[in-house]
Amino acid sequence: MEKHELVIIGAGPAGMSAAIYGRRAGLDVLVLERAATGGQINITDEIENYPGVAHATGPEIGDMLKNHALKFGTEFRMVDNSKVELRGDKKIVITKKGGEENEIEAEAIIVATGAHFRRLGCEGEAEHIGQGVSFCAVCDGAFFEDLEVAVVGGGNTAVEEGGYLTKFASKVYIIHRRDEFRADRAAIAQALANPKIEPVYNTVVEKIEGDGMVENLVLKNVRTGEISNLPVSGVFMFVGQEPDVDCVKGLVKSEKGGWIITNDHMETSVEGIFAAGDVRSKYLRQVITAAADGAVAAMAASSYINEQLHLRSTLLEPEEVKAFFYSSIDESQVKLSNAVETCAKAKGVKVPVIDGYRNARMIDKLGLADKMPAVATIKKGVVDKVTTLKSESEVEGALA
Repeated sequence: MEKHELVIIGAGPAGMSAAIYGRRAGLDVLVLERAATGGQINITDEIENYPGVAHATGPEIGDMLKNHALKFGTEFRMVDNSKVELRGDKKIVITKKGGEENEIEAEAIIVATGAHFRRLGCEGEAEHIGQGVSFCAVCDGAFFEDLEVAVVGGGNTAVEEGGYLTKFASKVYIIHRRDEFRADRAAIAQALANPKIEPVYNTVVEKIEGDGMVENLVLKNVRTGEISNLPVSGVFMFVGQEPDVDCVKGLVKSEKGGWIITNDHMETSVEGIFAAGDVRSKYLRQVITAAADGAVAAMAASSYINEQLHLRSTLLEPEEVKAFFYSSIDESQVKLSNAVETCAKAKGVKVPVIDGYRNARMIDKLGLADKMPAVATIKKGVVDKVTTLKSESEVEGALA
């Protein structure tokens, strides 16, 4: 079976930042992607809030990130989809490409699969996708030269993409269910100053009509209940996002909506699986926060891999080993660890001293969580004998 130290699923800003930091940390890194590298930024026309880059297109930022990752020798692989499985202590990524299936064993996995724009769910939407209904202004805006279009949404993406569409459309209606947009003030001010943009507040789309192509939107005012028609040739949906979690669905803990829950180290509920970028539960989803997540996840994964390799070679692989386990947040146990090291040195024996607080998962695996501080004899990866220590006077006997 193919093996890699770090497998990153997703090649958006989070995944590529993770690749850069992972390779700089000396890890063997494989990045899996099912579409173009860059993720959602490929459908963003302008990026003006990435520090150090005053202005660039999404694809330009994506290319810079990929080229940076390639500079350090990152391996990229295109696949149709990926699925993560746990087989005992092993983490396996199953990929499919065409009719072929491949299995990859990874020491650690970073899920950086991002999110996608949510569908509105109104009548006529599904039937008109690709026929006037779009989720990508950059992809489809040019098809609406000198035509009137609508944008549904009130956040940054809706307002900014509405501005982009004025490059082509003769008029852009921005439809929002509230009485004001939720975007940044600068984005709102820029949009409202554009003579081609007309906001439609307190309104939802009830139905999308058209014989083949989109011709009309049936609107409802949420305050008055009034129904009206808005003739347009296209409608762009920017009403929130949903995480792309199929590769780990049901495997890691998530919150409502499917967003993956992590700690500050980007660790998920499953040992050795990390999440970074828009796929995880977080306050702000932007290129800069995705890149930051990727850097943190890679360094945490590097630390995890090095720790696991060390613990495996120290505790699980030898025929027999005697080791001391303690908690570094307990002052009395720290004193015992010093006494164990001193006694072992005097006896001329090697006794690994393992911080059970920092290596909690290994401690749980060995069943020593409620027995520390303790000296344990481990044979071929299985705990054979445990001696719990209560005082320094017991150290010499436990190491005999």
